[in-house]
Amino acid sequence: MNITGARKAVYTAEAYVSGKSMDDVKKEYNLTKVIKLGSNENPYSPFPNAIKAMTEELSAIGIYPEINFIKLRETLGKKFNLTSEYIGLGHGAGGVLETISRLFIESGDEVIVPTQSYRLYREISKIMGGVVREVSLDENYTISVENIIKTINAKTKIVWLCNPNNPTGTIIKKEDIDSILDVLPESGWLVLDEAYVEFSNACEVPDVVKYIKNNKHLLSVRTFSKYYGLAGARLGYVIAAPNVINGFDTVSEPFNANRIALAGGIQCLTSDKENVEKASKLLIEERERVSNELEKLNCEVTKSHSNFIFYKVPCDGEELGTYMLKRGVIVRPCSGWGYSNHIRVTVGMREEMDEFLKVTKDGLEALKD
Repeated sequence: MNITGARKAVYTAEAYVSGKSMDDVKKEYNLTKVIKLGSNENPYSPFPNAIKAMTEELSAIGIYPEINFIKLRETLGKKFNLTSEYIGLGHGAGGVLETISRLFIESGDEVIVPTQSYRLYREISKIMGGVVREVSLDENYTISVENIIKTINAKTKIVWLCNPNNPTGTIIKKEDIDSILDVLPESGWLVLDEAYVEFSNACEVPDVVKYIKNNKHLLSVRTFSKYYGLAGARLGYVIAAPNVINGFDTVSEPFNANRIALAGGIQCLTSDKENVEKASKLLIEERERVSNELEKLNCEVTKSHSNFIFYKVPCDGEELGTYMLKRGVIVRPCSGWGYSNHIRVTVGMREEMDEFLKVTKDGLEALKD
């Protein structure tokens, strides 16, 4: 890549690589049916009231949305018992994370990123001129708070953490958050990406609102893509102190959420709340069932707190992933994170997961040494 006049930081970053699409797999392997279990999407979406509101909103597509998105911000505020001043919006969690990097990171600032986690943190930090310090997970595939604390210094501007972590599905707890906040420098911030937190037991994850109300240097980033099933609409938000949200809004692009997504988001939080909760309950039940079935196939399953399962297979993960693609099942081999024998699978509907288990069993048999 050679672009006249481009900033040097552009050459240090890598483009985000998404999972394979259903159309790509159908074309590549000449298939008519494909089950997509590689991108952590919600199989029960779209929810009825959300899709109705989004469809109705099409008639106003020629008009900009309200620039302050007050209806959705107030709705989210009520959910967390906060005023709207604590909420910022963006086009997906990715857009929110990128805006946060613009708000805080200056050239030479250090950021800390777990190596085996969501890769976007690393790239958006590099583009802003940040110096990325990577830390490994522990032997239980959990973010190592000990390694993070050892890496924090006076130059640390952001600690990026995914909780639950992607791709491992593990969580860090309140005492871990406390330990990190205690050693952050005065200008440092902890950014928690909680894209999957709604699939966790609320008693097991930190109450971020308490930290924010107590003026701790913490931001929580969330999304409508996973739990609420609006991945294609691109809608995310951040919870932070009002002065931080003011800064966030200042560096955001104008109208950085579209009116169709906004309409769907409001309904997911209100009239579709029961539908969303029912879908989540089904996914969590299926997650536990499939985890047990994978263990019967001699796979080592890491306890998941998300809508996906991270597991070790008794063969090469890429080879098994390719075998499954040829059979019309998309999963996510984890060699790109350094786990050559691991796969991440999204939890789908029961019939989808039955097919996944069947193809997994066949693949493991075919790839025996």
